[in-house]
Amino acid sequence: MANAPWAEIREKFQAALALSRVELQKNPEKEPYKSKYGARALLEEVKALLGPAPEDEEERPPADDGAGAAALGPPGDAAEAEGPGARQALRLAVVEFQLGLNHIDTEELSAGEEHLAKCLRLLRARRLSRGCVSLYIQAQNNLGILWSEREEIETAQAYLESSEALYNQYMKEIGSPPLDPTEHFLPEEEKLTEQERSKRFEKVYTHNLYYLAQVYQHMEMFEKAAHYCHSTLKRQLEHNAYQPMEWAINAATLSQFYINKLCFMEARHCLSAANVIFGQIGKIPSTEDTPEAEGDVPELYHQRKGEIARCWIKYCLMLMQNAQLSMQDNIGELDLDKQSELRALRKKELDEEESIRKKAVQFGTGELCDAISAVEEKVRYLRPLDFEEARELFLLGQHYVLEAKEFFQIDGYVTDHIEVVQDHSSLFKVLAFFETDMERRCKMHKRRIAMLEPLIVDLNPQYYLLVNRQIQFEIAHAYYDMMDLKVAIADKLRDPDSHIVKKINNLNKSALKYYQLFLDSLRDPNKVFPEHIGEDVLRPAMLAKFRVARLYGKIITADPKKELENLATSLEHYRFIVDYCEKHPEAAQEIEVELELSKEMVSLLPTKMERFRTKMALT
Repeated sequence: MANAPWAEIREKFQAALALSRVELQKNPEKEPYKSKYGARALLEEVKALLGPAPEDEEERPPADDGAGAAALGPPGDAAEAEGPGARQALRLAVVEFQLGLNHIDTEELSAGEEHLAKCLRLLRARRLSRGCVSLYIQAQNNLGILWSEREEIETAQAYLESSEALYNQYMKEIGSPPLDPTEHFLPEEEKLTEQERSKRFEKVYTHNLYYLAQVYQHMEMFEKAAHYCHSTLKRQLEHNAYQPMEWAINAATLSQFYINKLCFMEARHCLSAANVIFGQIGKIPSTEDTPEAEGDVPELYHQRKGEIARCWIKYCLMLMQNAQLSMQDNIGELDLDKQSELRALRKKELDEEESIRKKAVQFGTGELCDAISAVEEKVRYLRPLDFEEARELFLLGQHYVLEAKEFFQIDGYVTDHIEVVQDHSSLFKVLAFFETDMERRCKMHKRRIAMLEPLIVDLNPQYYLLVNRQIQFEIAHAYYDMMDLKVAIADKLRDPDSHIVKKINNLNKSALKYYQLFLDSLRDPNKVFPEHIGEDVLRPAMLAKFRVARLYGKIITADPKKELENLATSLEHYRFIVDYCEKHPEAAQEIEVELELSKEMVSLLPTKMERFRTKMALT
């Protein structure tokens, strides 16, 4: 080691750390990295004062370095970093680590990578020792992040999995809290307590799990990503090392994974925890994990609140839709036998809640756990089996719709606002499935139309083509459902009056209008309908053709000539479906039921039309 006084070296290192922590916005506008460059100069001075690395460390071959460490075996020497050579190598490794972070912060990634790799080489032989393990894991974590940002995900994965393996090996074989890297430049009397060391080391490991969750997400290993995300969130609460806004949004996002897996109990727990932790914003003291500006960003606060509300909407909607799928017959109506079967299964589902599943996902302990449970208890996670149960979920979803719309307004958040309104419409649609009173069902569809129609008035179809199509199709379907319900109501009457007939025809006309708008949006600039319909719109296009065919057949008219014209138009659309599926067999798989009915109508309608012609000729 160089002859410079140890106190001078320590002082320079601490000054470098202080400069490193200066926020970029506090630097001059023309010199955004001024503090970083100042820190780097001091670190280089410290490195020079420490002197060259011991020979055995300096000449260690590069093959020992890098992601090859993923195949972690017992290190060559797990002894403590004792003796002048070992201590010097360790202190140099700390400086190399800080230089690596410094270069990454100033966007000099290659230089940053070199310093971090040098840090690993200096530590490799003693990486399992109390003095080295935390620093080694942190260096690997940062290399994992660096390679992830370069889109080299497998390299990132290797570094991060190596860190995880090293943590597990250390805890199994040694277990006592290791030294924090900063301690190697502190006088003995300023060394950390065992409790503080443990807290910092656990935080390093939590970061490791957090980065692994992101890597697995990127690799589309969604089960693994969710597992690591859940572990991260749980550990952050256990060690009180979290930022409420970020924690809450991550928990709410995780709920969407569980929803897609139909694990509604786990999703509900994540969302309830998100609500409780989000409620802590501004109420808990700031820590190093809490950005200073958190309390000063009302816009971000309201945005995150709106995003969590949207996750709740999806929860309510998916749970109701899943119940509908479980109980509907082949024409989409409530099947009473299926409903009875699900009632019998409910006790089994309730028993399941008290078993392993709940313990496996539980966040927090003590008062926090109680607060989360209090939110959970107000929300069902079992599929609703009747209107009252469905209405309970609907009202919760509608509450969050209003909350989400407070931030995601049409001015500035067009797409988000429309998606929230579409979800609101879907909540009404699925609630209507549980309603037995046909007039009330009609009113629900009417509410859907009232909220959807204004959306497309000001939307430019050129910029919002897909959104326009979605809304046109949805409005058409709402009118279609209303017409079907009005026909069913009329069928129960002995002599439907002209008012009811007019109402049915008006609903029919409105449905036709919006289906036609949707179909016209598929035409090319020369107004020609495509010979080959894109895969993304194939099913809705075929459904629209089928429903247009059916709607023309449902128009009520006393004029035989008009009725014949309507039947001819109906036949034309049924024929289109049959002909298209013959030319494009893959389309048949998309609309099997509708295709069979279309074939049937193509064979029946010509006979019916011939009878009409004969009747007209006789009169």
